[in-house]
Amino acid sequence: MQLNWPRENAVNPTTEYSRWFHPASNYCLDFHGDPVASNLRVFSDGNHHMALEETLESFRSEYNLSSVFYCTTPPKVYLDWMKSELIELGNLRLSVVPDIVIGPDDIMENLLVENKVCRNQVFAQSCGNSFLVLKSNPKSIRQVGDLLRENVRLFISNPVTENASHMVYRQTLEGIGAKEGIDKQSIENLLSGGQVHTGELIHHREAPQAIADGLADVAIVYDHLALRYCRIFPEIFDRIQLPADEHNIITRYAVGLANENCQVACNAFQYFLNEKAASIYRYHGLHPVH
Repeated sequence: MQLNWPRENAVNPTTEYSRWFHPASNYCLDFHGDPVASNLRVFSDGNHHMALEETLESFRSEYNLSSVFYCTTPPKVYLDWMKSELIELGNLRLSVVPDIVIGPDDIMENLLVENKVCRNQVFAQSCGNSFLVLKSNPKSIRQVGDLLRENVRLFISNPVTENASHMVYRQTLEGIGAKEGIDKQSIENLLSGGQVHTGELIHHREAPQAIADGLADVAIVYDHLALRYCRIFPEIFDRIQLPADEHNIITRYAVGLANENCQVACNAFQYFLNEKAASIYRYHGLHPVH
């Protein structure tokens, strides 16, 4: 099954354009807008892409900008991009530097220490993690212990290319599993066994695709991602929420100002800290942080 992802761009919707893309491609779906003509360039992790899109579109419209260019890749991708100031998408090369950078708070703190951003502020956090399953949950997966059944295949993000999310998911499985009486070694055996399908690079696209393709029966993803999938593909997926306690690990997201000489970037930095952005992130299943 090919998931037909909706268009995601912070750009004037009346603008005429031609479009080429491959629906399941990791090359195209997480690069948005025109890096040359845009008034603002944002590098962000993609795990909150739905809230990011709406916030940037709100900012674009309010400040009457023609468009915003932004990426929604794993942090490793844009960190390498920032280091080399170049990225290749197939045979296409982009030489772009960011005005704004967004990511998990520990990564953003490192960028602040390295002087890659001049200001940095946490503005939102996840609400833990959930299971994503096919509609009506045909394997009746409700808790961590169900993942140990021989007929259940799990999807999880890549431990190397997406280490940040992988560790959040692993620690959540270990913590909640312990409450169910499952020892840590059993979780380790699960994650290293043949019943696990691991993503390659961009798990916020790969997780639902793996389930839709029948490669996995369940994926562990951020709760706000599961909410998003169920909203845009309601006939395909269901969301199984895990207990909301200290064992369900959260991620805090920070916004960083990389170009203080750009007034648009300064305005955007402040925009992520205001109530409009907070309400958008709240709607998409994240907690605003002030």
